[in-house]
Amino acid sequence: MNETFVLDSFAVLALLGREPGSQDVAKLLRKAQQEEALVLMTWVNAGEVAYIVERRWGVERLYTALAVMEATALEIVSVERELALMAAHIKAEHAIAYADAFAAALAQHCTATLVTGDPEFKLLEGVLDIQWLPQHQS
Repeated sequence: MNETFVLDSFAVLALLGREPGSQDVAKLLRKAQQEEALVLMTWVNAGEVAYIVERRWGVERLYTALAVMEATALEIVSVERELALMAAHIKAEHAIAYADAFAAALAQHCTATLVTGDPEFKLLEGVLDIQWLPQHQS
């Protein structure tokens, strides 16, 4: 296993919506499938993906999205005490969304690269190793 990556909701939504950066996320998941990388996400961030998919595209698309996520080598990590407290500390120190703090905490805990396009994470550029995906075009 070479590298460890943490996906936030932005990265998974880019993949599911075939948005810019989706190829980068798909490439990481292929590397994980070939056991060349470890790709992680917290259940908090997976839940964030679930509600956004259901809100945007409906519950049927949600079931499809969950099946896609479960069919990949993406490892969804449970949130235990240590990770919850790390996320709380990050949230207390930086003006980022609470769910984003969990992705940051997991990346920090695992010494992983966070994969995102969410500009909110710019606040953590000196704290985390971040692989930037292209941002959504409005």
